[in-house]
Amino acid sequence: MKDLKKTRAPGTIKLAQDPHRVREAREKVLEIAIGREVRSHRRQKDITVAELSANTGLSIGMLSKIENGNTSPSLTTLQTLANALSVPLTAFFKGFEEKREAVHTKAGEGVELEREGTRANHQYNLLGHIGSNASGVIVEPYLITLSDKSDVFPTFQHGGIEMIYMLEGEVDYRHGDNVFKMQPGDTLFFDADAPHGPEVLVKLPAKYLAVISYPQMT
Repeated sequence: MKDLKKTRAPGTIKLAQDPHRVREAREKVLEIAIGREVRSHRRQKDITVAELSANTGLSIGMLSKIENGNTSPSLTTLQTLANALSVPLTAFFKGFEEKREAVHTKAGEGVELEREGTRANHQYNLLGHIGSNASGVIVEPYLITLSDKSDVFPTFQHGGIEMIYMLEGEVDYRHGDNVFKMQPGDTLFFDADAPHGPEVLVKLPAKYLAVISYPQMT
C-alpha cells in the first residue's frame, strides 16, 4: 500500500499561530497563569533561567517548576522574582485576573456614526468595540452601506491594517495608485496608511464589512 503524504495546495500559506487551538483546562489554574507571566517577563528581559537563578538564589529546578505551573510559589518567592525582573508583584497575576470581553451586536443594532469624509446616504454602522485589552490591538468592525451615486473619491487615510469584505453590490475601490473591482465575496486586505476608499459606485446599493485594526495607545 502506497504511503499517503499530505500536500499543501498551491498558494496556501502555513501560519505560525493556530487560531483554533484550545487551551487545556489546567491553564486556568492560578499557578499556570503565574508561571506563564514569569516566563514571559524573563524572556522580555532576555534573561536565561540560569541567570535568573543566580540573581535570585532560587534553584534552576525550582524556577522550572514555577514557569511550568508545577508548584505554588510563596509571596516571598514572587517578590524576589519581581525584584529581579524589575516588575511589580501584581504583574504575575495579570493573566489570571484579566477580564476577557466580548461584544454581541444584534442585526440592525449597530451604532450609526459619521466618520470624517462620510457622504450623504452612506451609512457606517460600528458593530462592536473593545477598548484597552491584553492583545495590545484595537479592532473596529463596521458595516458600510452605500446607497447614493454621488461622486466619491479616496478620503480615508489612517494608521493600522484594514480588511473589507464585499457583501452586496459592486464598487471600484481605490488603494493608493491601484483600483480594485470589488464584487460580492471579494476581500481586500491593505495598509490603511495609504489613501483609500470607494472611487466608483458601480452597482447600488453596495454593502461591505470593513474591519480596521491598529495598536492601542499605552
